[in-house]
Amino acid sequence: MKGKNVYRLFLVLVLSLFSFMAIEAQSPVRTTYIKGVVIDSLSREPLSYVAVFLKGSDKGLQTDENGRFEIQTKVNFINLQFSTLGYSSKEIFVNKGEANDIVVELVPTGVALKEVVVKPGKEHYSRKNNPAVAFVEKLMDRKDIYNPKNHDYYSYDKYEKMTFALNDFSEEQKEKWLFKKFQFIFDYLDTSEVSGKPILNVSVKEKLSKEFFRKSPASEKEYVTGIKRAGIDEIFDEESVQRFVDDVFREVDIFSNNVNILQNRFVSPLSRIGTRFYKYYLTDTVVVDGVRCVELSFSPFNNRSFGFLGRLYVVENDTSMFIKKVRLNVPKAINLNYVDNIFIEQNFEKASDGSRLKVKDDMVVEFSIIPSTQGLYARRNTTYRDFSFEQPASDSIFDMEGKVIESADAKFMPEQYWADNRMVPIREKENSISKLLAQLREVPVFYWTEKVISVLVSGYIPTGEQDSSKFDFGPMNTTISGNTVEGARFRVGGMTTANLNKHWFAKGYLAYGTKDEKLKYDAELEYSFTEKKYHAKEYPIHSLRIRHQYDVYQLGQQYMFTNMDNVFMAWKRQTNDKMTYRRLSELEYKKETVSGLSVTLGLKHQVQEATRWVPFYDGYGNWFDNYQQASVNLTLRYAPGEKFYDARFTRIPINLDAPVFVLSHTYSPKGLFNSRNTVNRTELSVQKRFWFSAFGYTDIILKAGKVWSQVSYPDLLLPNANLSYTIQPESYALMNAMEFVNDQYLSWDITYFANGALFNRIPLIKYMKLREVVSFKGLYGSLSDKNNPALNNNLLRFPANALCREMDKMPYMEMSVGLDNIFTILRVDYVWRLTYRDTPGVDKNGVRIALHFSF
Repeated sequence: MKGKNVYRLFLVLVLSLFSFMAIEAQSPVRTTYIKGVVIDSLSREPLSYVAVFLKGSDKGLQTDENGRFEIQTKVNFINLQFSTLGYSSKEIFVNKGEANDIVVELVPTGVALKEVVVKPGKEHYSRKNNPAVAFVEKLMDRKDIYNPKNHDYYSYDKYEKMTFALNDFSEEQKEKWLFKKFQFIFDYLDTSEVSGKPILNVSVKEKLSKEFFRKSPASEKEYVTGIKRAGIDEIFDEESVQRFVDDVFREVDIFSNNVNILQNRFVSPLSRIGTRFYKYYLTDTVVVDGVRCVELSFSPFNNRSFGFLGRLYVVENDTSMFIKKVRLNVPKAINLNYVDNIFIEQNFEKASDGSRLKVKDDMVVEFSIIPSTQGLYARRNTTYRDFSFEQPASDSIFDMEGKVIESADAKFMPEQYWADNRMVPIREKENSISKLLAQLREVPVFYWTEKVISVLVSGYIPTGEQDSSKFDFGPMNTTISGNTVEGARFRVGGMTTANLNKHWFAKGYLAYGTKDEKLKYDAELEYSFTEKKYHAKEYPIHSLRIRHQYDVYQLGQQYMFTNMDNVFMAWKRQTNDKMTYRRLSELEYKKETVSGLSVTLGLKHQVQEATRWVPFYDGYGNWFDNYQQASVNLTLRYAPGEKFYDARFTRIPINLDAPVFVLSHTYSPKGLFNSRNTVNRTELSVQKRFWFSAFGYTDIILKAGKVWSQVSYPDLLLPNANLSYTIQPESYALMNAMEFVNDQYLSWDITYFANGALFNRIPLIKYMKLREVVSFKGLYGSLSDKNNPALNNNLLRFPANALCREMDKMPYMEMSVGLDNIFTILRVDYVWRLTYRDTPGVDKNGVRIALHFSF
């Protein structure tokens, strides 16, 4: 599994914490079934794409091309409401908790809109001469004119409340045997203000802040004055969880071309491609907050694409085309995982100069991992006030490092502060989560389930409670592995925590191979110049680290997001014996800034011991027991806006939207600590994800490197060969280890995830919610004469069994096509080797797999 996918599992694991409830916890509330057809009352012809809403709830859908619809719901609602262009809206009563089969007749209004009369019958939607299209085009033309960020300065106060709850959690479940020991949880049941369903709150986070914007030089800052949180997610790293939640539930801006939520891009109804993606209808005139507004409804042409069903309420007879209110849902058939429904509502007020001011932003998402089992309810409710276009009294806020600045006492504000400053009152049950969790943890089955999930996420087993464990064992996924040289490999290790010391940290491991019968070890001591909450990898790092290691070293197999001991990497497609035994001593200084810049300066000395698979001998016939090299390494990394989870063993990207630039140089003078060669090696890499709106995204990684001096092959540039059957970034699935050796190279790794752009349109296939993946990787390099051991007897010869070869004018290339989102979790690729197919002992094609969790 790629490391970056682990924390897309966050919501899955939150639900799993209550998995012992899931089978029996299905709500006994009776389900209402409704199916029917909507027809024209005069012609009796079916009406397609009629908006159907469950009045009193946030649920809605559209009739299909034959006028038919089906609803299965436990939601409390008043009536069914039907509306479409050219017909009078209609409400009908249905029997709750029963099966309903109905025929709905809509009466033509006979009223012309903008001189265009809509005729009854099956819809033949056209953009040409469509008053709704003309209307939305005017909205698009004016959407940037009244942007408050057109001012030199813009600021406002903001209150955000993020709630997670178990959804549709009825009190009638008290009688279930599974809840006999949990009767107290029903004292904490709440009711959703949006859907009206009973919910059990399991996490609530509040934040009070002030947002500042400056036009020139461009700068945006958020100064957080208060943070309050309680919930089951406290067993995870709270800062990392907050980054994940903020990324998944981003603030919606319908005035942009794309809406970024759930780590996907939805086409905005006001996008420049909106008229080609959506159907628009002028459906009604309504009063919103005392203001008469035109109701503009819209839906995507393809209801499986990443778009919205919704309505914009535009002030009537307003030349500025001011949008007063927005309501958004997603189509039921959308190719989106784990999501049952999304409801978004935004309200706007007009400033004295006409600028739009968002005063309310309410988002509700209902999740379920397995259909018809216990689901999760998530709500982000945000309120804004005290808007100003004046320059702040001091511009010092814009000089502070980072986009989000947290006051020193933000997490320690008294209850009275919250009572005085909350813009929306907190409900009693939302404020009782800490008490609920304390009672739950007294029940053994819950207590141990929580512990197991904590181990699965962190990879470590603590020796005490979270606030007292001084040493944690792990990572657990490296306990058992294997390779050709060592046979079965067993490893045990661990790390100290900030509960022992907030500045000093130690970690290490012992490993033993049953075949080579050698003991390996790794010991590391790190001093952090800043206090840490739990472990040394917490962002930002500012530390000095010393390390000594003795272990096997795999030439040409350095993975980006995992390590060689990962049990999932143990199954290889061919013999994995390109290894030496390496003694590594390292001293490293690292400094990270919140702006995304990091500097790493290291001193390294390594001794690689020869093995029968990788012997060291030169062209004169001299054999050497080892190969030594001492070096100075400098790495500059810049990733503005990068978001990641602070795992204890590595950094795991939450998304790949931020560009990442890495420049490194290694220098080693000949003779220093018996260094065999003078080494000057430079490498540069650039990584970025590019979105194509609802049509998916492309991840691009470009790398280049050059060795400027004469060196032996251990210090040349060895491309990463992936000998496992898993999909790994920045490595080649069909290349052999040490197959190519270069002293200069250019490589690319390009993967396009289409998000079902093709499959969403294929009958039958579209119901499987499969997604397309295409990948193209390549390497173009060369080996200069000065570094070719065949031409220089003083250089170490390539190992005979490695079958190393020089690249000719043709780059190495491989391509794959795959199916993603199989059962929502699996990606399967078929890979072709496009060049150098005549090389003996290589795989020309193959199947590769990966777990890929995404919405």
